[in-house]
Amino acid sequence: MILEHIARSGLLLLPLTTFLSVALGLLVIGQTVSLLSRVGANDLLGAVMVTVVVRELGPLLAALLVLSRTGTATVVELGTARAFGEVEALEIMGIDPIHYLVVPRVIGMAVGIFSLTVYLILGALVSGYLWAFIQDVPLLPGDYFRQLAGALTGLDFALLTLKSTLFGAVIAVVTCYHGLAQPLTIGQVSRATVGAVGQCIIFCALLDALFLVIYLVS
Repeated sequence: MILEHIARSGLLLLPLTTFLSVALGLLVIGQTVSLLSRVGANDLLGAVMVTVVVRELGPLLAALLVLSRTGTATVVELGTARAFGEVEALEIMGIDPIHYLVVPRVIGMAVGIFSLTVYLILGALVSGYLWAFIQDVPLLPGDYFRQLAGALTGLDFALLTLKSTLFGAVIAVVTCYHGLAQPLTIGQVSRATVGAVGQCIIFCALLDALFLVIYLVS
């Protein structure tokens, strides 16, 4: 079940993640490289890319993607199971609903968002340079990736891993809670889904603000 939920939160979302990485490379990286080249500030490219893409946009986009696809499906599935009495049936059979329904989703979303974040960032960085190359920006690939490597630190890798996995755990816990918290009727499932999405966005924003403070004080 854990592997199934990892696939749902990661592997099955690769096509859409690929599109987003290319779009992110065009809208952010390609335009930034072109602008910095025009003003003669190519030496700032690595710091800008790490700050914008690696620290902020990559993890947030991956989390919102999983929330919109897998998170909402989780509320609908668990809410429907609660409304039809399937959760109570598990308890009668001696199966812990938390262990059977929640834990695989928490692990799956945490691993899925982390994997999608890494894939999204790498795709955006590569596609961004390709867009800049198409615009005839005088920046060699070696210089581009050398600046990126120089701007990255061990703290960036550690906080990126922690941040993306926490996003996945928070989204999984909140969506599972809204699906299992009360004996829902079918008519209440949509309202529970909307509430779960809103709370996930708020919690992820607060978590992102906490990591921003850590970056600023480190």
